[in-house]
Amino acid sequence: MNVEVLILLVFFVGLLVLNTPVAVCIGLAATATILSFGDGSAAYVMAQRTSAGIASFPLLAIPFFVLAGVLMGEGGMARRLTNFAAALVGRLPGGLAFVNTLACMMFGAVSGSAAAAVSSIGSSIIPEMERKGYTREFAVALTATSATTGLLIPPSNIMIVYAVVAGNVSVAALFLAGVLPGIVVGLLIMGVSLGLTLRSGAMQATDVGIELPSLGSALLGAVPSLVLVLLVLGGILGGVFSATEASAIAVAYALLLGVVVYREIPLARLPDIVLRAAKTTAVVMLLVGASQAMSWVLAYERVPQMVSDAMLSLSSNPLMILLLINVLLLVVGTFMDMTPAVLIFTPIFLPVVTALGMDPVQFGIVLIANLCIGLCTPPVGACLFVSCSVGKTSIARVVPPMIPFFFAMLIGLMLITFWPALSTALPRWLELM
Repeated sequence: MNVEVLILLVFFVGLLVLNTPVAVCIGLAATATILSFGDGSAAYVMAQRTSAGIASFPLLAIPFFVLAGVLMGEGGMARRLTNFAAALVGRLPGGLAFVNTLACMMFGAVSGSAAAAVSSIGSSIIPEMERKGYTREFAVALTATSATTGLLIPPSNIMIVYAVVAGNVSVAALFLAGVLPGIVVGLLIMGVSLGLTLRSGAMQATDVGIELPSLGSALLGAVPSLVLVLLVLGGILGGVFSATEASAIAVAYALLLGVVVYREIPLARLPDIVLRAAKTTAVVMLLVGASQAMSWVLAYERVPQMVSDAMLSLSSNPLMILLLINVLLLVVGTFMDMTPAVLIFTPIFLPVVTALGMDPVQFGIVLIANLCIGLCTPPVGACLFVSCSVGKTSIARVVPPMIPFFFAMLIGLMLITFWPALSTALPRWLELM
């Protein structure tokens, strides 16, 4: 390891330990490393690489999808999707747990935000699960893990970020690639919840605390929200518009639903909604710009090539290398949020997996699935913190009942990693169309 790489690691890890915001850690570490080159151009290089990092047409989709997600969260979609989930699976054994998972999957996919799914779905269903005999900690753990499936099911902002960092990867292919893995992980979580529910003796059916609608009326209420996913995917896959254009259409559609159709967003609240979306977008874009500067430093120092050579020299068995990468990503996910992790580790690990013959689209889903698990693990897991806040309990009490769900997600991760068709079948079908 040369001196420049050591400087980068020391600054980055040291600032993280001091609880400095991740974007600042990345930017300062990259700046310190460039200064160590000794040519006096650190300020210029940082400015140039940061601005170039966010000057990407696909990244324009992020502010629009963020705004669409906020509008969906405020516009009454969560309640209608929960009613639809209750009509579908509410009367089955373990029905309320199934409703929780299915509603989180649908709302996470529609809004593109796992944290929004936890907040919107969990605030109503966690108290109802407790009333029906489930422990509060079980309900919180189930909500936190279920919400992450919405990041695998499109549309997903993190897929756009990965597509930009990875280079020649189609956003449409990534969107399609995440559908089956997201459903499989959701089904695995449902299977675990059913086993735990039957063992605990909690009530098996649910009325969701409100009238249980017929499937027809519930579907009628949920269809306008679900159409958003079909509109975005159908338009992109049909070549009608790009992912960026689809994001703007998603905003217009979410605004129409919330203001005109459902009438749950008064016009007076729109400035606050736009401001919240702008703040989230600013954080993401700062992370992207700073991370692109760090990626330039890593490439300049040939770190990806060194990591690739080192890992390939450890073993000639692709299975062992893929397992090692998964373990490293799981560790990364415990202390780093999803966006910076994708920005930093995609350039490092992508050359390794492509050398093993893995499709970059499949690796994108593997990477996201790993980091989804990290959203539920302390000390940084955003979904875990939000879910504990909504459920009014502590992380220490939630982690034990969450362990079976971790194993379900790990099984899903192994399927995604070692069963390529799970994530590549639909994109290849698209290519044949």
